[in-house]
Amino acid sequence: MNEYKKILILDNEIEANIMEDILKEREIPHIIQSYHVPGYDGVFQFHMGWGHIEASQENKQEILKIYEDVKNSSKDTNQKR
Repeated sequence: MNEYKKILILDNEIEANIMEDILKEREIPHIIQSYHVPGYDGVFQFHMGWGHIEASQENKQEILKIYEDVKNSSKDTNQKR
């Protein structure tokens, strides 16, 4: 098994859920790690982002492309409103 490294920072829980669904559907091994610490009520998430995705380097480009597509899709949806 390849070593997992941080691939990208997620902005929010919605992005995390969308990415989780897509990566599972495509059977891309990964870990989604939230920065939420209950005692600090989201302070770390405010400064660092919601969390991040870890995966092997061999999947990095595919994950980044998926993320870019998700972000662009979100922008397109917001512009149509």
